Amino acid sequence: MAGVPASAMIAETRVALCVARFYQELADALEQSARETLRAAAVELVDSFSVPGAFELPLIAGYAARSGRYDAVVALGAVIRGETDHYRYVCGEAARGLQEVQCSTGVPVGFGLLTVDSLEQARARVRGGSKRDSGAHAAQAALAGLEVKRQLV
Repeated sequence: MAGVPASAMIAETRVALCVARFYQELADALEQSARETLRAAAVELVDSFSVPGAFELPLIAGYAARSGRYDAVVALGAVIRGETDHYRYVCGEAARGLQEVQCSTGVPVGFGLLTVDSLEQARARVRGGSKRDSGAHAAQAALAGLEVKRQLV
């Protein structure tokens, strides 16, 4: 936006965190990291919406994106492979649904849904783990998409 300092645009940015709580410990760690990342970027207007599982994430992300209240959405949660095909369907449909939300609305959606084989793999990918911090990365991705949108739209 011409004439508006970038810091003012970031300060007024509103982000919706859409969190699948099936694995509460993981969801809390992902949300904490996302919030810290947003705060570090001077984003203070953050609302959180919770659902039981990852399959519901596209629905609430869509509600948030279509509401007109949010500049970006961050989807967080975890799906851990079990003994059935349930994992494959939930992961695929959640990913497809979240992609559809951002493509159909133009609102960037950060993908912070862990799709792993074990709880140990999941713990390695949240705040304090030995791998990447997926909550932080999802927030960074949403903000990066928003920055490009502001430059081009």
